[in-house]
Amino acid sequence: MLHIVACIKQVPDTKIIKMNPRTNTMDRSSAPAILNPYDAHAVEEAVRIKKRYGGTVSVLTMGPPPAVKAIRKCIEIGADEGYMITDRAFAGADTLATSYALTKALEKIGKDNPIDLVICGKMTIDGDTGQVGPGIARRLDIPPLTSVKKVVEVNKEQGYAVVHRKLEDGYEVIQSSLPCLFSVEKEINEVPYSPLPNMIRAARYQPVIWSVADLEDVDRTLLGLKGSPTIVAKVWPPEKPKGGELLQGSAGEQVSRLMDILLQRQELFAGKEART
Repeated sequence: MLHIVACIKQVPDTKIIKMNPRTNTMDRSSAPAILNPYDAHAVEEAVRIKKRYGGTVSVLTMGPPPAVKAIRKCIEIGADEGYMITDRAFAGADTLATSYALTKALEKIGKDNPIDLVICGKMTIDGDTGQVGPGIARRLDIPPLTSVKKVVEVNKEQGYAVVHRKLEDGYEVIQSSLPCLFSVEKEINEVPYSPLPNMIRAARYQPVIWSVADLEDVDRTLLGLKGSPTIVAKVWPPEKPKGGELLQGSAGEQVSRLMDILLQRQELFAGKEART
């Protein structure tokens, strides 16, 4: 029986979130927290693999206590078990420190039930780095298969998986040994509405919650802000485009005015190039 673990994250809804004009940081209180959309597809794919081959789907997240809501959403989708690591020592973690903390939690999960497959979303919408999944794979010393758009086969008996990996001009077929890690694209599946029994179970579900003290062989200097060699120095919204000119008059007059504008732009650019 396969044991699949999906690593997930609760993120602010970036369609709604606002920027703090004084600090140039995201005002997380301005938007509701949601399950990272890419991670929802990762959990859905894990559930589909379980239905094809049998097994168990666990989900793992790192975050503050309210992140339990994201785990419950995964239970709605069809996950069997949920784990959360939460501790002030994790605060301020970049992708390197995050992958280290999640790896330690995966090692603990795998002691009771060895893990065959780890699935992550391609990236999170609040960071867009796509680094945590490969970072976990490197620490676990398992193959990372990134940008997965289709899972063809997962064969535990023979110890391999076959996937389609998205490229700019198509896809490539990759076969990997198990255990391995997938980071998946949104197009890998459609996340359906959750059935009522799943929703009822999710509403009552209490995940396993661990602190740093519950994990084994942890180097605390590699956690949180202390273990993060990178920082986000500044975040700011892009400048809004300035209003354009609305052309008036007949079609001929508009074309004439448009040509004047284009010629003026060409002369302006030519002058800048000559000065450089």
